[in-house]
Amino acid sequence: MRASLLVMLLTLLFGCGERIERVSGPTMGSTYSIQYVPTEQTPDLQRIKTEVEAILGALDRQFSIWRGDSVVSRFNDLPAGACQALPEDMHRLLTYGEFLFRESGGAFDLTVLPLMNLWGFGPHSRGVTVPDATALAREQARVGLQHLRLDGEKLCKEVAAQLDFDSMVAGYAVDRVGDKLSALGVQAYLVEITGELKAIGRKPNGSSWLIALEVPSGEHEQQMERVIALDGYAVSTSGDYRNYFEEGGQRYSHTFDPRVGRPVKHALAAVTVVDPSALHADGLSTVLMVLGPEEGYAFAERHDLAAYFIMRKGQGFAARATPRFESLFPGQVKKQ
Repeated sequence: MRASLLVMLLTLLFGCGERIERVSGPTMGSTYSIQYVPTEQTPDLQRIKTEVEAILGALDRQFSIWRGDSVVSRFNDLPAGACQALPEDMHRLLTYGEFLFRESGGAFDLTVLPLMNLWGFGPHSRGVTVPDATALAREQARVGLQHLRLDGEKLCKEVAAQLDFDSMVAGYAVDRVGDKLSALGVQAYLVEITGELKAIGRKPNGSSWLIALEVPSGEHEQQMERVIALDGYAVSTSGDYRNYFEEGGQRYSHTFDPRVGRPVKHALAAVTVVDPSALHADGLSTVLMVLGPEEGYAFAERHDLAAYFIMRKGQGFAARATPRFESLFPGQVKKQ
């Protein structure tokens, strides 16, 4: 499972109309699902499924850190000083990751995988545990995008750095699948991949695609917090209340602050970002989750992001939306 992403989203199928096609299946250690409105110009469902799964399969072969033969795993196995050619998709994600790294002051970092493994959350973990100072310093020295450089079409590493694109590849997959659907003549759809979403157009009866943002009401339960109508926007939620461990009375989240090499300790339970690009929404929700309720909210305001924050408050939760979020979804249904 992709531990770096927490999704608290639920598709609401009110007023589906008489013709919505659906296709779904496994991908990226989780699942994908697509709902679309067919027209006379769109191909049959089997071709849609084939085209979508071709995209997802190609991305998995590039970006999966859970398979040893992927492009990223081969790069991660290289020693310090080595270089490897990058496919176009990986170059795009690296470029955006470097932008988020700079804008966030290092709070977002695609090289955090050694820390994930050390703390017990990565594919090569030896069990969840609090590492000693020596091990932490050793792995922290391998973290930082400043240790990577592009040499033409090749990516080179100055230290034995390891890349992990899980904080953005699902969002990128949503964008790629959406573009393919549009190219095939689909004008209205809802794409969901491992919880990352994007909706275009409307259902046959003219109603919107509705998405419910949820707030945790227990360790494994959620309740609806707010419902938003989407058309032309993607939604990504990051959070930390499901994937964590406790040791010595301390709670350790799978969300890491790469600047200090440790799980975050702030009160932000989850944050949702809405953006026309699912790639951007995916990466930005991770940025805000790492930064926390105060620093993250200031970052969101500064960059005019549509973001919805859910903070722990006593035994419950409190929500806060940015002005951009409220302007996009004025008067939307809100549950208390």
